[in-house]
Amino acid sequence: MIKLSRRRLIILSAIALLAVIVITLVAAPSTTKLNSGSTYGRAPDGYGAWYAFMSERGTPVQRWQKSFEQLLTDKTQQDSSGTFLRIYPQLTSEGFFWLGEHEWVKKGNTLVILGISQPATEASFSTEQDSSMGKVKIDTSRRNKNPSEKLLGDRFGAVVWAEKIGKGRVIYCVTPHLAANAYQDFRSNYEFLARLVTQGGNSVWVDEYLHGYKDKEVIAREIGENLFSYLAKTPLLPLLIQAAIATIIAIWSGNRRFGKPTQLSTPTTENSKAYIEALAGVLQKAKSSEFLVLTIAKEERRQLQKALGLEDKPLESQVIVDAWVQQTGRSPADLESLLNASSRKSAMTEGDLLAWMEKWQNIRQSFDK
Repeated sequence: MIKLSRRRLIILSAIALLAVIVITLVAAPSTTKLNSGSTYGRAPDGYGAWYAFMSERGTPVQRWQKSFEQLLTDKTQQDSSGTFLRIYPQLTSEGFFWLGEHEWVKKGNTLVILGISQPATEASFSTEQDSSMGKVKIDTSRRNKNPSEKLLGDRFGAVVWAEKIGKGRVIYCVTPHLAANAYQDFRSNYEFLARLVTQGGNSVWVDEYLHGYKDKEVIAREIGENLFSYLAKTPLLPLLIQAAIATIIAIWSGNRRFGKPTQLSTPTTENSKAYIEALAGVLQKAKSSEFLVLTIAKEERRQLQKALGLEDKPLESQVIVDAWVQQTGRSPADLESLLNASSRKSAMTEGDLLAWMEKWQNIRQSFDK
């Protein structure tokens, strides 16, 4: 009996150690916000809406998922002038100091950098700057007080400025959120950034390598031909082998075929599930669907606003419809009829309620594709 207890203790210790390893390697929270500023991002600080905006206006942006050095050696890009957009996940003071970038700009190319740190000034945090594209909303008090060429700013200094290098230019911006998803209601912000990157009619690339997105050949070159060859070069392989052995032993010991049969305990009733089923039965007998419709509609609107990168607080239906049409390209009537049905006070039949929930499901699936 004592031997069995010690054996169980060893097995449980191995399982606990394995759980700690998995949590540490896989489930540990990231300390960076690499996706901030990415055209793949749907969060308020992402640029997915601006990327869609550029495609709709006929000036698509190419996502560059390789290092900048490879842009210089890419034969398909060497004969054409271009604009390279780099959106930092957070403020940086680095700018560009790599010699290759400097030489690339000197040849007549344009480098646009969003998120260059500058000192805070007495300017208000939220301002609307005048530009040829209209009012541009800026949420920062940082300014460059001595710009070589001010493109956007006020009496406190420049928000966006340019520096001429050889035949090309470098354009800087103090905020990385100039045309982020959070500014979808400020079309001038999108137009202004579009104007910056399309001057001269050059090809436009946006740096996604900076946000951790890499082409397959880049990944293969960096970590090897496959995952096993990568692990073979690291200390993780022996650890994973030991973890796999411990897991097999735990499964084998827990599945003893010749021990005494264990009587299954009676499953306890889940109170929350029972409560929900009882409430649903009462509402069904009372033929009152208004409570369900209001509750479900409120949560569906909140989830839809979150998927669209909008604010968390309740917004007007037209704001949600406009953002949804812009990002999905679908007819506004699909969502308008759904929102209108959510606000009506009359009771729904069981068939109408099921059809109404199916339409919400179709709306959610439009973001999963």
